[in-house]
Amino acid sequence: MSIAENEIRKFEHGNCAENNVFYQAMEEVIYSIAPLLESDDKYIRFGILDRLVVPDRIIKFKVTWLNDDNQVQVNTGYRVQFNNALGPYKGGLRFHPSVNEGILKFLGFEQILKNSLTGLPIGGAKGGSDFDPKGKSDFEVMKFCTAFMTELHKYIGPRIDVPAGDIGVGAREIGYLFGEYKKITSSYEGALTGKPYFFGGSLMRPEATGYGVVYFTQSMLEIENKEPLEGKICTVSGAGNVALHVIEKLQEIGATVVTCSDSHGTVYDPRGIDLALVKELKSNRSTSLEAYVQTHTEAKYTPVSEYPEGEHVVWNVPCYAAFPCATQNELYEADARNLIENGCVSVSEGANMPSTPNAIALLQSHKVCFAPAKAANAGGVAVSEFEMSQNASMSKWSYEKVNFKLQETMQMICKRVALTAKDYGVEGNYVDGANIAGFKKVADAMIAEGI
Repeated sequence: MSIAENEIRKFEHGNCAENNVFYQAMEEVIYSIAPLLESDDKYIRFGILDRLVVPDRIIKFKVTWLNDDNQVQVNTGYRVQFNNALGPYKGGLRFHPSVNEGILKFLGFEQILKNSLTGLPIGGAKGGSDFDPKGKSDFEVMKFCTAFMTELHKYIGPRIDVPAGDIGVGAREIGYLFGEYKKITSSYEGALTGKPYFFGGSLMRPEATGYGVVYFTQSMLEIENKEPLEGKICTVSGAGNVALHVIEKLQEIGATVVTCSDSHGTVYDPRGIDLALVKELKSNRSTSLEAYVQTHTEAKYTPVSEYPEGEHVVWNVPCYAAFPCATQNELYEADARNLIENGCVSVSEGANMPSTPNAIALLQSHKVCFAPAKAANAGGVAVSEFEMSQNASMSKWSYEKVNFKLQETMQMICKRVALTAKDYGVEGNYVDGANIAGFKKVADAMIAEGI
């Protein structure tokens, strides 16, 4: 039995279905880092994996608030503080009905390695609630956020834990959360990132994750001696913040993006997605992308009910580069096969773990350049750390400075991942390279700090 298999056997799935994505992420990392574990036994001797896969603490609390009809509402709040070996806990807050402990453990575990790859002094965490901002008034969102922060403020701070936004948590929600944090603590400090620019936020924070995915892909294609994205057909899934800014940056550099999607269906526009229209449609949280074809009759809309079983129609479209930016496990093995048959050269993950293990293995076996989320979408947390730096020094950086540092960071991550893969005998495997590079830095810090 290999070292990796032996380590995986220690961690039983149990009967908790909500932990499935966490174990999927954990197994991927353990198999990836096998070359490192076999090259140096100190990581086993110091029990690094046993320590790393268990969060430092999981905070779970009740959030009680009043809706606009003065009816009492109850939700569950969480903060999973996973590891702070490299710096304060750092990771987003997600407000969505799907939020549970298992999802947040998966996201927090991935965040440790992602944050490590940035080279910045930040640890890994994640949090959120099963509260759904969709369909709620601004006052209801505000009342929920103030109730949520009433409990969360006890566990966060600029040198302790610095939450950011995620799905369902944008500048509006962060503003309400920060306002309540100030009222409770009487302290104006960088305890949250993703704040509106006029009271401590950083320029480019909304764009950072999406832009960073494109910057990483450009660097990866250059390293792998592939043609650049300019002038190429690209497919994107999703229509949230990450997807919209991936589309925006791709269009800016001269690529043609022909798809986007939401939870109801997919738009295919062979002339190129009308980004302004998509932004307008999605600004109304209850509007489906189906309305896109009312303006652009040459485009095609496919509802989810008409997707082939086990496939996502976004990945049926011929393209040079694909960007899954919607949610976890949205790109299946059949989708990978469709991408390969249609000549896809590159797949870059904008969402967290959007590709299934079988899909990744198939893409890699056909030499498709594959950029894993923990490396490709690290731009968001990188700019969040830039915001922490600006808050600490009470300064503001220009758009040009933030953009330059974001590009520099994504290029550095890509090069580090590629070199690590080569050093450990898996050249061209960006999944293994990212996992080894991210794990090693955290593990070495844990060993140096003692037990």
